[in-house]
Amino acid sequence: MSFPLLTATAALPAIGAIATAAVPAARRTAAKWLALAFSLGTLVLAGIALVRFEPGGSRYQLTESHAWIKDFGVRYELGVDGIGLALMALTALLIPFVILAGWHDADPLETNSSRWRPTQGFFALILMVEAMVVLSFVATDVFLFYILFEAMLIPMYFLIGGFGDRAHAGSDENAAAQRSYAAVKFLLYNLVGGLIMLAAVIGLYVVAGTFSLSEIAEARANGSLSMATSTERWLFLGFFFAFAVKAPLWPLHTWLPNAMGEATTPVAVLITAVVDKVGTFAMLRFCLQLFPEASKWATPVVLVLALISIVYGALLAVGQRDIKRLIAYASISHFGFIILGIFAMTSQGQSGATLYMVNHGISTAALMLVAGFLITRRGSRLIADYGGVQKVAPVLAGTFLIGGLATLSLPGLAPFVSEFLVLVGAFAAYPAVGIIATTGIVLAAIYVLVLYQRTMTGPVKAEVQGMADLKVRELVVVVPLIALLIFLGVYPKPLTEIVNPAVQHTMSDVQKKDPQPEVEAAK
Repeated sequence: MSFPLLTATAALPAIGAIATAAVPAARRTAAKWLALAFSLGTLVLAGIALVRFEPGGSRYQLTESHAWIKDFGVRYELGVDGIGLALMALTALLIPFVILAGWHDADPLETNSSRWRPTQGFFALILMVEAMVVLSFVATDVFLFYILFEAMLIPMYFLIGGFGDRAHAGSDENAAAQRSYAAVKFLLYNLVGGLIMLAAVIGLYVVAGTFSLSEIAEARANGSLSMATSTERWLFLGFFFAFAVKAPLWPLHTWLPNAMGEATTPVAVLITAVVDKVGTFAMLRFCLQLFPEASKWATPVVLVLALISIVYGALLAVGQRDIKRLIAYASISHFGFIILGIFAMTSQGQSGATLYMVNHGISTAALMLVAGFLITRRGSRLIADYGGVQKVAPVLAGTFLIGGLATLSLPGLAPFVSEFLVLVGAFAAYPAVGIIATTGIVLAAIYVLVLYQRTMTGPVKAEVQGMADLKVRELVVVVPLIALLIFLGVYPKPLTEIVNPAVQHTMSDVQKKDPQPEVEAAK
């Protein structure tokens, strides 16, 4: 039997979570280093999976299949395609930076030594989320995916509600209430989506007699599986609703600004750069693959919702006074672009959407983490409390600017390639949709540049006069992300070679071909 690489990649952070939680209470520093070591080990395994993956090979590779719940036909089945592999690698890459960025976020509060923020629990929960997210990207059994889809809500709930923003730390009861509200709202929204999905999962089993993606695909190919049109559409809606909540797609997005605003900065990165990607990934893997006809039927409505997300999220970002909530609304706009690319049903759009998931994860992590370093120094999330930071902390201001420029998809940085492909793919199939979506680019330039101008330029405010520049640990977090944004912006081929074959399989599932450009015959 070959080495179960995918299982090992997901199991290592889970083992790390248990080991970190077991570290004695007084050994906080040891717990941090242990969590970091396990996250780096996971990154190494993900790198091995990248090397072993053959872009031109079979659709699902590094496969594993074992009986799990025989009476219900549930199997422990894993396999990775180019899309899942890219997102698994993104997750493994970001978690070490999340841990380093949150190095002191769960330390005991200095102002009140009687209050304890369990350091071991904080890092153990982060590793547990990583384990579940990695496994969800490689699960090819629908029931197994559902279990992971729901289970990851538990550690995220405690990360949001139990570890609040340092800018609002202390004995502030109102801040604690806001954290609790954000955590409960996150949990309820996603639980409702998950319960609706559970009904659809059961319905799929009744119709198909199996939870295995490979068996369902084989049954479709040989004609032994056929769904009534109404049945397929209802099942699609059940799956899509849950994924739209996680994504988050308008109007199911309202939990995200609360969760990102009240969580610590590393947890906010974990939410939008890692966990939310499960929703958009699942649209590609499950909605389009399991319900191709229903996906085409729902496309007009989904495209309208995606456009609303793009414009609405960007407009609200323009009007924000809170730095973290601004980035949260910007992410809603970006997720609209991702969903637009998926349901444009063109190879350019879906390739762009997959690249967007990866590049958005890197760019948002870079911007949000630098913003977190800024907020920690000043103790405030309000934009109005800053001014002239670039004169006292030029490295911090410079990295903040690069993260912001990546967010607005400046040419030469990785998100530009993604957004360009999404818009090309959308315009090729739906010209009007592509034109409207471009307004999101203009609005992004406004909210990013205004944010930079108000916080980093102008007279130096007295409160930021003595602000320290980025330290070594913070540079170790930010510099690699910025380097990756530049590298993938100039040379995206390593990603596209992995992703494009998987996109072609998805296009084949929905029986769609790219529209051919109309060329007038030469006279």
